[in-house]
Amino acid sequence: MMEYRRLGGTELKISVLGFGASPLGDVFRKTEPAERNAAVHFAVDQGINFFDVSPYYGLTLAEARLGEALEGRREKVVLATKCGRYGGSEFDFSAKTITAGLEESLKRLRTDYVDLLQAHDVEFGHVQQVVEETLPAMRRLQEQGKARYIGITGYSLKNLMEIASKVKVDSILSYCRYNLLITDMDRSLAPFAKKHGIGVGGIGLINASPLHMGIITERGAPEWHPAPQAVRDAGQKIVALCKARGVDAAEVALRFCLDYAGAASTLVGLSSRGHVERNLKALEMKVEPELLREIAEVVAPVKDVTWASGLEENYG
Repeated sequence: MMEYRRLGGTELKISVLGFGASPLGDVFRKTEPAERNAAVHFAVDQGINFFDVSPYYGLTLAEARLGEALEGRREKVVLATKCGRYGGSEFDFSAKTITAGLEESLKRLRTDYVDLLQAHDVEFGHVQQVVEETLPAMRRLQEQGKARYIGITGYSLKNLMEIASKVKVDSILSYCRYNLLITDMDRSLAPFAKKHGIGVGGIGLINASPLHMGIITERGAPEWHPAPQAVRDAGQKIVALCKARGVDAAEVALRFCLDYAGAASTLVGLSSRGHVERNLKALEMKVEPELLREIAEVVAPVKDVTWASGLEENYG
């Protein structure tokens, strides 16, 4: 049932459902080795081949645990990690740290190379440094065979497009910019990617957070969530509406994102076999158009509402 899409102009074909590995670093709850490994092994067996991680997740724990789980399976996956962000407020986009950081990541991941190296949350850095120092350092690592391709990630679409208009990147990952509550990735980033050659038909993009960082769940948004209360409330209305129709809101939200052809993959945070099984269900379901219309009506008052992230000069 798994579908694969080409990531931009690269040779990588990645699963439309991607394995977001941040939960392996206990960023949401404590996990056990057996369940972590079972999640990764089952995901690979079910055709999920795109795994995304970062040294920031769990302060290197997620990388180390993913590397352990992938032993013997490394060649079956497209492995992506990040650089530049190493803590909640710890950023270093210098060439020296980018270079040394990847060496450490490779050791934790138990591999000689990554398929995709991404500058992490670039809106927290200055555009000039990212363009003139960070990305050139990443290209040198690519030339050395330590990264097959390079990309950038972040929340601010304005910032991502500014950087990508000044220096070539192979991919762009953004989160909370295409889901049931917001679709501005499609209106701005996708046309930009196509125009600037980052992929064919906009398929150089990676989408993350189909649940809007927990808003479209029964539990609701965590306390730290930066979204306004009205957006949080809209998420709970979506959940209630789906429940009344006898479907799971999380599955509906994921299916909505998987149906978006503008992104090569949608990343979902996973840490147990049960999580993987539940998300795989979205590959088999179809969402009734009438339900989507009702959801759109509920969301309309807060559609495309965003929040500030990163340096003020990079907001947008």
